Amino acid sequence: MRRLIALTDASPAVAVASRWVPALLFVLGCQSASAQVMGDAWREFQQARHEGRATTIVGVDNDTLLFNHQDKFYTSGVRLTRQFALPAGAAAGASQVSYGWRIGQDMYTASDIKLLPQRVGPTDHPYAGWLYGGVFREAVELDGSHQRFGFDLGCLGPCAGGRGTQTALHHLIHQPQPQGWSRQVRNELGAVLYADVAPVRWQFGRHVDLTPSAQGRFGNIFSDVAGSLLLRAGQLEPEPLVASLQAFTRVQARAVGYNASLQGGYFSRDNPHVVTPRRLVGEVEAGVRWMYRNYALSAAFVRIGNENADLSNAIGAQNLARLQLAITP
Repeated sequence: MRRLIALTDASPAVAVASRWVPALLFVLGCQSASAQVMGDAWREFQQARHEGRATTIVGVDNDTLLFNHQDKFYTSGVRLTRQFALPAGAAAGASQVSYGWRIGQDMYTASDIKLLPQRVGPTDHPYAGWLYGGVFREAVELDGSHQRFGFDLGCLGPCAGGRGTQTALHHLIHQPQPQGWSRQVRNELGAVLYADVAPVRWQFGRHVDLTPSAQGRFGNIFSDVAGSLLLRAGQLEPEPLVASLQAFTRVQARAVGYNASLQGGYFSRDNPHVVTPRRLVGEVEAGVRWMYRNYALSAAFVRIGNENADLSNAIGAQNLARLQLAITP
């Protein structure tokens, strides 16, 4: 009887243990697996940095490069990327695995930078700067599909230095000075996880291919998902000693969850001027890419659909130029 009573008294503890012990073991197992993955990734990164072939990429987005006297909304984006490709055969199952880091600065302004702060309308784009840096891993499979995963840390608001950068640049190129940066969004530290996955690449002969892909970002600065189609025509597999040329067109549809360049940082309060983002945004890019020896240069025209729910499509859409130079010594 005492044994039965003891078992009865212990049954709640047994029930709790039977419920939580498997869960605890599962969590510990996941942590162990995560630690193993992180350890493998760190070793791969170190190998890529010391033994891999390095590529330096400089990218610029700017609406002024179109010489249309427009300077508005997403007005400038500058990025410096350093990428290290693992030696051939170092990663099983992939034709190339690369690790890298990047730093960048994006700037956003109202529709007319000559407007004084008090004259910027309530539906106009807020002033905002985003300064960031991060790391990424990219794998390109033998069939042409690819996966890229990365993580950025940065700062939104005056700490991003957008006001100083645009003022100095406009002074240098003799352009009108921006007047509205005193009403930019508040400071906020930001973190953004991002991914770009292309599960397949369809090739039509030797000179044309089509690649569908999905992109996603999650964080307190940007949260969105997108689907894209990239069509390329030209010399798809360039020879190192022969100059080659490609033409490309990319279309994208993006579903927006959060956009701090319009809404201010997710955790910030008392922003002087914010607006509501449009939840579905389209984008089209068309350009050419020239490659020779260790150099690759691309130039493209980009049309971004209206991102501001408070503006009409005719006013909210914008055009910009995108330039990129890649050097692999």
